[in-house]
Amino acid sequence: MNNKLMRRPSGRDANQPRKVEVIKHYIKNADASCLINVGETSVICTASLDKRIPMWLKGSGKGWLTAEYGMLPASTNTRNDRESSKGKQSGRTQEIQRLIGRSLRAALDLKKLKELQIKIDCDVINADGGTRTASITGGWIALSLLIKSLLRNKILKENPIVDQISATSCGIYKGIEIIDLDYSEDSDADTDANFVISKSKNLIEVQATAEKGNFNKEQLNKMIDLASNESRNLFNIQDSIITNEK
Repeated sequence: MNNKLMRRPSGRDANQPRKVEVIKHYIKNADASCLINVGETSVICTASLDKRIPMWLKGSGKGWLTAEYGMLPASTNTRNDRESSKGKQSGRTQEIQRLIGRSLRAALDLKKLKELQIKIDCDVINADGGTRTASITGGWIALSLLIKSLLRNKILKENPIVDQISATSCGIYKGIEIIDLDYSEDSDADTDANFVISKSKNLIEVQATAEKGNFNKEQLNKMIDLASNESRNLFNIQDSIITNEK
């Protein structure tokens, strides 16, 4: 079967991603923010400046970026309890927010932050697969909007952003490599993978797990190609948001 002609539950071709829409300055009180919609997945991403840095960085001349991630109770088909009500974050939440932080730090020269800290918050308001990858793509936009503001207000003298970051999911569904899984595909996939990609360095992080059986090197390479192609589309979307920002 030609994977380009494969029809998925959503009606998309195997190599057809979902529509991506971004609304910048979505949260009025945030230093910088956007709403990113990837199909039916919606994530609010905000970036905030904190003049306090971790103790272990004091006196180093370096700044820091950290991230938090959460899902609203009604973001899924059945209500999720707030993790704050349980008194601790789940392992999944901790793993995802660490991924977001690592990915976005790869975009920065921390020395140019001059002992300032940036906090990225990613709040999922509707989940239909790919929330972590949408958070990274939208998180980079919020980060860039904040940096533009800091430069404009002379809080920073140099732009610390050295790279452009986006992320997307791929998978093997009914034996075929596909791009940008929604929930119905993700829950029934043979293999689930997430790719974080930079504009200059290519792959930053790869998470790939065989849910049923295993996958081979050729299949992994096909998923990398799909993700790399989609990254160019995501970079263009990010550029359209940032370029028009004064």
